Amino acid sequence: MLVQTKGLTKSFGGLTAVNQVDAEIETNKITAIIGPNGAGKSTFFNLISGLHPPTEGTIHFKGTDITKLRTYEIARLGVGRTFQTTHLFEQSTVLDNVIIGHRLRTKSGLFDSIFKTGRLEREEAACREKAHEVLEFVGLSEMSHRLVSDISQEAKKRTAFALALATDPEIVFLDEPAAGINPEETDGLAELMKKMVDKGITVCLIEHKMKMVMSIADKIIVLNHGKKIAEGTPDDIKNNELVIQAYLGGGDHAQAN
Repeated sequence: MLVQTKGLTKSFGGLTAVNQVDAEIETNKITAIIGPNGAGKSTFFNLISGLHPPTEGTIHFKGTDITKLRTYEIARLGVGRTFQTTHLFEQSTVLDNVIIGHRLRTKSGLFDSIFKTGRLEREEAACREKAHEVLEFVGLSEMSHRLVSDISQEAKKRTAFALALATDPEIVFLDEPAAGINPEETDGLAELMKKMVDKGITVCLIEHKMKMVMSIADKIIVLNHGKKIAEGTPDDIKNNELVIQAYLGGGDHAQAN
């Protein structure tokens, strides 16, 4: 298993957002995390990526305990992440936004910046080369010099994908990648996720668009009120009575269709 959680729990005051979740994410697969609003899905991602420390439980990545590591340390190990709301610099170009991602892999510091060292020049060139490479991969080469504020929501989603890919991840966590885009664009992002897996990058996503989830996921994990209530293949999940009840009870049944 690439990622494994045991008894993962996160409490905020009297609210337990994630409650004793055991989960396994397999290498070179697409795993989907689904559940009603407030089920704890984004908190689960935040725990794995180091944004929040868990209250209880452990997180292992490639067999290494990363439970207490900081966000940047986890990212350096090969864990990429996007957010439900795209976190991009709107007044910078698409290229400049993506260049930032590969700086995670550089070592230049203040000394290099002041004295314009050879290492700084080499690493800046490597970041630019990596940015062009991942922009071509996600289909945005022609938009590289446009301001983020001037591109479509779907292009912003692809830019966020590119930014995560620029960190050279082994796994990418995608938080509602298809939110706010139309069905044709959703299909395009689904194909991009499959392309990522073909390249050897494991994908784990949170998503409410069940048609897409059922078409691309190898495994689905279902959360409700912070607890894991089901997991399995799309065929296992779609007729699971607990899952149907969770969506009906959570008021999201319309989104599940």
